[in-house]
Formats: sequence, structure tokens, C-alpha cells
Amino acid sequence: MKALAVPALLVLMLTLAGCAAPPPAAAPSGLADLMERPAERALFDGIRAYDDAQYPQAEAALRKALGSGLASGRDRASAHKLLAFITCTSSRLAECEAAFRAARAADPAFALSRSEAGHPLWGPVYRRVVP
Repeated sequence: MKALAVPALLVLMLTLAGCAAPPPAAAPSGLADLMERPAERALFDGIRAYDDAQYPQAEAALRKALGSGLASGRDRASAHKLLAFITCTSSRLAECEAAFRAARAADPAFALSRSEAGHPLWGPVYRRVVP
């Protein structure tokens, strides 16, 4: 009878443990929290510079973001994508190809939008590199 009591006690303990409330979820990070992280701040600065057609500053900020260790694969892919656009438009095709490959490696779901993929400068490079 003692042999049955130990497994029954173990089953009871495991059952009760399953009823315990899960630990509270971590509060989602807000933009202010992300802006305190060097890599994410540099990505933000790079995107803003790219949107303002400040391509040398955008390239420097995007490389800084990647070098500082962006946490998200999607963020790394976005940085590489913009670097691909910058390098393709400045006729640095080998760098453009490498950036598209790095974007796909960072995020296997990475893909350009239809309009981006149709761009006359980087579209052909993208279609050759990322099937």
C-alpha cells in the first residue's frame, strides 16, 4: 500500500502545480523603452534619415544598429533591406546582394512588397538573390 501512496502523492502534487496561476506576463515595451536601447535607437535614426533622403547618414545609422545587436530578426531584416536600397542606388551591387541575403537570413519571411520588388535598380538584384 505504501508503494501506491507515493505515486498518488506525486500525481496530486503535479495536478495542483498545474492549477497554479501562470507568472504575470512582462509588460510590453513601449517606444520610450526601445529608444533607450542603442541598436533600436540607431535603427529609428536610420529609418528617419532614409525617409529624409539623407542616405549617407541613414547608411551609417543602419550599420550602427546592426553592429549594436538589434534584438528582433524583423528589425535586422529591415535594416538590411534599407542598406540594400542604398547600396543598389549607389551602384554597389555586391553590397546590395549581400544586404538582401542578410535580410533573408535575419528573417526567413523577409520579402519586398510588389512595388519595392518592381523597382528598376534593386528589383532585379532582389529577384536574383532572394527567390
